[in-house]
Amino acid sequence: MFLEQIIIYSIVLLFCGLVVFFYLWKQKKASSIVEAKIEKAKQEGLNEPVSLHPVIDLNTCIKSGACVEVCPEKDILGILKGAGTLINASNCVGHGACFHACPVEAISLVIGTEKRGVDLPHVNQQYESNVEGIYIAGELGGMGLIKNSVEQGQQAVENIVKSGLKKDEAAYDLVIVGAGPAGISASLTAKKHGLKFLTLEQDSLGGTVFNFPRSKIVMTAPMDLPLYGKVKLFDTSKTELLELWREALSKNEITIRERTKVEGIHVDGNRFKILTNKGEEFRTQTVLLAIGRRGSPRKLGVPGETLEKVAYRLLEPEMIADKKVMVVGGGDSAIEAAMSLAEQNEVIISYRSESFSRLKPKNRDRLNELLKQGKLKVFYNSNLLKIDRDHVEMKIGEQQQEVLENDLVYIFAGGELPTQFLQKAGVLITKRFGYTMRKYA
Repeated sequence: MFLEQIIIYSIVLLFCGLVVFFYLWKQKKASSIVEAKIEKAKQEGLNEPVSLHPVIDLNTCIKSGACVEVCPEKDILGILKGAGTLINASNCVGHGACFHACPVEAISLVIGTEKRGVDLPHVNQQYESNVEGIYIAGELGGMGLIKNSVEQGQQAVENIVKSGLKKDEAAYDLVIVGAGPAGISASLTAKKHGLKFLTLEQDSLGGTVFNFPRSKIVMTAPMDLPLYGKVKLFDTSKTELLELWREALSKNEITIRERTKVEGIHVDGNRFKILTNKGEEFRTQTVLLAIGRRGSPRKLGVPGETLEKVAYRLLEPEMIADKKVMVVGGGDSAIEAAMSLAEQNEVIISYRSESFSRLKPKNRDRLNELLKQGKLKVFYNSNLLKIDRDHVEMKIGEQQQEVLENDLVYIFAGGELPTQFLQKAGVLITKRFGYTMRKYA
């Protein structure tokens, strides 16, 4: 009997030992895969965050893997040696899904790093800036993802309503500057509460989204749109998203004043005076800035840049055919534009660095395929020197110069935070290094 018990105990111990062995072996194997991915990310320059990103408290993390499973992007997070870690940090677009999924709140959402600062306006928990009555929502405040911007636009207006508005027939209750995701959501929320409001957009409905290439996928998560309801959209194109917004605004009889740029915001007693590029003046009790961070496109400052053949955005690539096109830039926007144009044109990409370091995986894979097929050509370590009517002059490396036939030039050199505009309105701006954003949604 005693011998039988020893045998049983031995079998149980052996079984438990095998379970532990295979568990540890599986963990080690998984960690090796993640380590390889991290090393590859470093080699490709994708290991540094460029915007809002998660930071994991390893002392709190219980290694559940929930953050990895819920992330809509590919290989942003992983489990390394039993703890959460960032892999392709540059590809993180700040969904915040990992933040909400963590069962022990071990994840914080941070913008900027210890080495790379990000200019951000001062905004409190109610989305109000340091100037009482001026609120900020969306990309300008650091939350660039469409879903997050929609939520912030709604929350900002809800906070404006809670703060109390005086009856003033001579002024608007609210002027919303910008008709991107945050501005549209804010407009619908203002309508819901019966506010006297006006929405001004310097370009067209959609703001930054309107300027995306037509085929670009812009939605990867569902959102709740005020006065419209839950919208379940995945892999949705720009055109589909804009149509949705137009439908929501039309049903609620909201008109966006497009092509109206706000050039100044001035305190006027207990109100604000809004000045536009059309010489108009609007008085309002509160202002919501729902503009993007890009501001005006950054210029290269080269001769010929003012020619009509030069553009800083691509709206309808399918309308351009049989042209010799140069695309300047190495970010996702530049690469997406070049790939769209390559279907019907001869396209050259000029990029000042020696490799594309922060492309989304899908863009990198498609670009490599087009390069193999000879449908695109890239000049690394190159700079545009001059733009002429039928050609461009380019410097490659330290000495080599090329003169290339050219019909169109698209420049994607980024843009600058509208710092001067904000500072004139009295809004404080600070460069933040590794700044933890407040909890949202």
